[in-house]
Amino acid sequence: GQLVKMLLYTEVTRYLDFKVIEGSFVYKGGKIYKVPSTEAEALASSLMGLFEKRRFRKFLVYVASFDENDPRTFEGVDPKKTTMRDVYKKFDLGQDVIDFTGHALALYRTDDYLDQPCQETINRIKLYSESLARYGKSPYLYPLYGLGELPQGFARLSAIYGGTYMLNKPIEEIVIENGKVVGVKSEGEVARCKQLICDPSYVSDRVTKVGQVIRVICILSHPIKNTNDANSCQIIIPQNQVNRKSDIYVCMISSAHNVAAQGKYIAIASTTVETADPEKEIKPALDLLEPIEQKFVSISDLFAPTDPGTESQIFISRTYDATTHFETTCDDIKDIYKRMMGSEFDFEEMKRKKNDIYGEEEQQ
Repeated sequence: GQLVKMLLYTEVTRYLDFKVIEGSFVYKGGKIYKVPSTEAEALASSLMGLFEKRRFRKFLVYVASFDENDPRTFEGVDPKKTTMRDVYKKFDLGQDVIDFTGHALALYRTDDYLDQPCQETINRIKLYSESLARYGKSPYLYPLYGLGELPQGFARLSAIYGGTYMLNKPIEEIVIENGKVVGVKSEGEVARCKQLICDPSYVSDRVTKVGQVIRVICILSHPIKNTNDANSCQIIIPQNQVNRKSDIYVCMISSAHNVAAQGKYIAIASTTVETADPEKEIKPALDLLEPIEQKFVSISDLFAPTDPGTESQIFISRTYDATTHFETTCDDIKDIYKRMMGSEFDFEEMKRKKNDIYGEEEQQ
């Protein structure tokens, strides 16, 4: 996905070690099943009946050969006009298959995508399958020693380019002159700046609440049932399966990723809050994890900026949502880049620049 691209192009990968997540699972009718994403897995999966398997296999073959620049691969589908709902109809796929394809392969959080042009969904499913082909057991990677390594990797890179880090500095105020940011005041000193990037907690008057997310961190002494005793896994519970509007995510990691003691497992369940009883909403995920040794529940507000930053030059990020795969976070990073620089962030351009500097050979 986008985060891996960012890590590779910026070469932050030099400071990180990743390990593949062992399994990707989806929830159906109270049970979890391995997500089938290759033809062989589709035919062996107990997630579908025999005829459904054949139709799903046909669909996967179609997606694999689909090329948005080659109309011969479209088979009567217009990528910019045909909705995904119509593509599913074309292959005669049933509701359960649509659920896991849209939510566990294309990683959509709701069903809004069904009535949008199918190009993006097909590309997302392709991305999933290609990632899987590259890494084998699942398309997900997780950094050794935990996600805290990601900001640390960027911090190291920033230091190489002359970035200065001040840790544990209390922020007293953001200094603004004539409506524009000029610096940040901390312990009586002002660090001056022309542009400022911050998260919503620093600027409560420039953000609006857009929802809530519940996260439950669970400590277990066993792998999750029905995952083939995997040391790590990702489980997606599509909203339709639990009569909700948004999906529930479970990410489980262990000593294999150097984040827990031997024999202990950490599972994190998260979802967007929809009712006045968030703990009840996340129950289907927690039921899969039983017995749970200890759990830590947090409910946090989700904020989005009301100020685009063009005038004030204060660029505010969105709060992390319930997803586990950072695609939405990367969209936010690209959005901040566009607001700051006035142009889109272009991966390919970055690639070309690196080739100009280092030559193509060293990139391989």
